[in-house]
Amino acid sequence: MRVRLLIFFLVCGVSAAAQDLNFSQFHELPLLRNPALAGIYTGDFRAASAFRSQWGSVTVPYTSQALSVEMKTGISETSNDFFSAGIQFTRDKSGDSKFGKIQILPMLAFHKSLGGERDSYLTLAFMGGIVQQRFDPSQLRFDDEFQNGVYTPNTTSQVFTRTHLNYIDAAVGLSFSSETGEGIKYYLGGALFHFTKPKVAFYQKDEIVLNQKWIVNGGFALPISESENFIMYIDYFKQGRYSQGQGGMLYKNELWSDGETNGVALTGGALIRWNDAVIPVVRLDYNKIGVGLSYDANFSKLKVASQARGGFELTLSYKSALNIRNSSLQKMKCPVGF
Repeated sequence: MRVRLLIFFLVCGVSAAAQDLNFSQFHELPLLRNPALAGIYTGDFRAASAFRSQWGSVTVPYTSQALSVEMKTGISETSNDFFSAGIQFTRDKSGDSKFGKIQILPMLAFHKSLGGERDSYLTLAFMGGIVQQRFDPSQLRFDDEFQNGVYTPNTTSQVFTRTHLNYIDAAVGLSFSSETGEGIKYYLGGALFHFTKPKVAFYQKDEIVLNQKWIVNGGFALPISESENFIMYIDYFKQGRYSQGQGGMLYKNELWSDGETNGVALTGGALIRWNDAVIPVVRLDYNKIGVGLSYDANFSKLKVASQARGGFELTLSYKSALNIRNSSLQKMKCPVGF
């Protein structure tokens, strides 16, 4: 007997208190970490995408996709300040009920140059837009559909008056990026997601709101030669009663570079989600295109069922300098790029 009331409760309420969608290669999608991490790259335009299928060894695979697009431009020829504008799109689907969300979140950031001999910027960013949440009740099974041990479909007395809903969501972030005299590039930031506290219950009479999420971010790139860098990322976030830490260390070797956006580089290392998974990752950058591949090796309590198998994740990115008057590459200063 396969009773799936648990999925129903997840759909109708418990999931509203859970953590947000989070990718293993979180550093490839900075807007999901903190909208104020926009613009911290070399060039004027960046697009990044991620594709993941997870937990296929345990249940119906959880699938997630994301796409972010950013563009930055100088305010004027005499100023080192910048604007970044972009959009973050995500789509995920999980379980037999196909519970999922689609998010379309425009972003705007202002990068204020702090002057001095080194590139130092203070960034304030806002991201907000529409979210659609839905599930498919036709794939759920309930206790009253089992009579004398026999499953009789479509006999439940449960009535669903609404299987999807739309709401407005928003986030705000702040970051500081700079470099040291030894050439170490770094950034620190913090963000607040869901500060509008949107209502996410499928039953209109229920007052279930999406918990606010606080997050702090950090990262640095340590050069060990003209072509080699150690890169570290770290996040800590808290949403309701849930909290999570994640981070990792990568080694990047630039095999060839023209000093701007063209070149060939190979990156490898490992990331970790605390108390959840170790994530080996490898990435190849060829001129303006980057491809990353990672795999979750699960060590949480679910490892007994998953046999330590989480899932693969693929990322694709593209970044370029544009032939525009206020290109960031024509400036004396621009936000430091990793």
